[in-house]
Amino acid sequence: MSDQDYIDEQGYRANVGIVLIHEDGKVFLGGRAGARGWQFPQGGILHGERPETALYRELHEEIGLREEDVECLGATRGWLRYRLPARFRRQGAMRPCVGQKQKWFLLRLRGPESSLRFDATPHPAEFDRWRWADYWEPVREVIYFKRHVYARALQELGDYAFPGGLPDFPEWWQSTVPRRRARD
Repeated sequence: MSDQDYIDEQGYRANVGIVLIHEDGKVFLGGRAGARGWQFPQGGILHGERPETALYRELHEEIGLREEDVECLGATRGWLRYRLPARFRRQGAMRPCVGQKQKWFLLRLRGPESSLRFDATPHPAEFDRWRWADYWEPVREVIYFKRHVYARALQELGDYAFPGGLPDFPEWWQSTVPRRRARD
């Protein structure tokens, strides 16, 4: 395994997305370090790395949690994809990256909130603040080109989090979520 992210033949970087849920049904949202944006933890899958391995590596690097701090409730059945707008694409990269394909995991926090920390990475911290948010709120908070993937991930993972039925969609849902096909 090398320390290079895996980019497939279509130009999509393989990635894991992490939805961390609290016992009260709220989800972790991290504030991007040095920026105003909010998002879920996520990160690239290295060449030869399994998504589950990348999940726990990224969980520790981005928010300081270890496998024993969480319970894995489920994962998306397949890859969810989004394309990057041209201005966000890496320039001069050996392999062009047009977007990301993500395998999403739903984890329940088992350990104390004090286990959350942003200094467990050898890289610059991804987040500098965090909060618990209502289940659907991240769809409105994330940068616009990721909204459809967040909506799809939360809808699919919601069956694991809420076996009795998903929380009601908020009033803003229809105006915020881009209309897309249900599956790739």
